[in-house]
Amino acid sequence: MFGLFFFILFTPGVSELLCTSSELEMSYTFCDSTAHDFMFNLTPCSIMNKSVWKAGLMWIPRSDITFLKIVFNVWYDNAKALHWKEVLCSGADDEYTVCGMLKGETIVTTFDIKGARTKFPKGNYNIISQGFSDDSENNMIMCLNFTMIVKQGAF
Repeated sequence: MFGLFFFILFTPGVSELLCTSSELEMSYTFCDSTAHDFMFNLTPCSIMNKSVWKAGLMWIPRSDITFLKIVFNVWYDNAKALHWKEVLCSGADDEYTVCGMLKGETIVTTFDIKGARTKFPKGNYNIISQGFSDDSENNMIMCLNFTMIVKQGAF
């Protein structure tokens, strides 16, 4: 009984498969156990195609998006490889469509992820993507844990 209770308490949720191919496997879970109205997809499911990934996002935020800071932490085979922060929405002259959205509004957007600059060696990647509604990173509004498994050599 204790083992089952422990499992329920610390399981972040069901993994959502983004894509799988002979080269790559990607999935994500939420960092918290709260249900989210969220969908993310990525094409093509390849890293040999070094041009551009097309991403699609549907999200219904639970708070107004007047300020949005994103933080990415990337681990490669359990070693920290990247820590990156960016303020996407500051409330003034924001360029992203998500900025200014109100709680409960549906955000539907597509965007490009340019992968040509990055070589991905074979191995396991863990990417934590967090969104904060304040600069001090105290009010997290979204957290995703991406798993990326590169099945072939560096591309």
